Amino acid sequence: MDLTFGQYELIYNAFSFGTATFLAATLFFWLGLTQVAPKYKTAVIITGLVTFIAGYHYLRIFASWGEAYTVIDGVVAATGVPFNVAYRYVDWLLTVPLLLVELILVMGLSREETVRKSIALGGAAALMIVLGYPGEVSGGIDSTRFIWGALSMIPFLYIVISLFSGLSESIAKQPENVRGLVSMARWVVILSWSFYPVVYFAPFVMALDGGTATAVIEVGYTIADVVAKAVFGVMIFMIAVRKSQNASA
Repeated sequence: MDLTFGQYELIYNAFSFGTATFLAATLFFWLGLTQVAPKYKTAVIITGLVTFIAGYHYLRIFASWGEAYTVIDGVVAATGVPFNVAYRYVDWLLTVPLLLVELILVMGLSREETVRKSIALGGAAALMIVLGYPGEVSGGIDSTRFIWGALSMIPFLYIVISLFSGLSESIAKQPENVRGLVSMARWVVILSWSFYPVVYFAPFVMALDGGTATAVIEVGYTIADVVAKAVFGVMIFMIAVRKSQNASA
């Protein structure tokens, strides 16, 4: 795979940005726990846990990128050490189910409904990641990537449909001053998650290969991660704070 210096720098800076964003977000969420009522602290703790896990794995991704390539006089050359894409999937396997759980927890549903939705949506999210992994590490933009990517879309579509239909009634029951935020948080999940398959299949659709395909995939995934975890986390925190204020009023 041939990378230009510009492509290498773009990916390098994207990983740096992602690492800083997730570590800063973790501090923000956990230090803000004092603003949240006990009922919603678990949701905020999980929100910070998601960004902490992502920050740790981005440190590993960042280090792996630096080990895989070297730059001499503006020319990028592979060192022979493979770039470890598995770090990203381990991160997703841990954080993606938790993202759905934090949304469910902050809605304040009944215990039975919370457990049921968390298991169903969290399990589907984990399955989605597991099915996408073989295609990601197949070593090229080929039919293997396409087939496994298509299979991973099955649980993905189940999650999207569940968020649309299964949570609509619950959102309608939310307090008026948080109903819009909860609905927006649902849309952030749906739209940001929809960006992942766009990035996954982009090399097929746009007929990309080599360094261009790598840049699109790595930068695209990083943008999606920041929105799906840090931006979504801020919304969860805001919902928890507003609900806490309602309870103390």
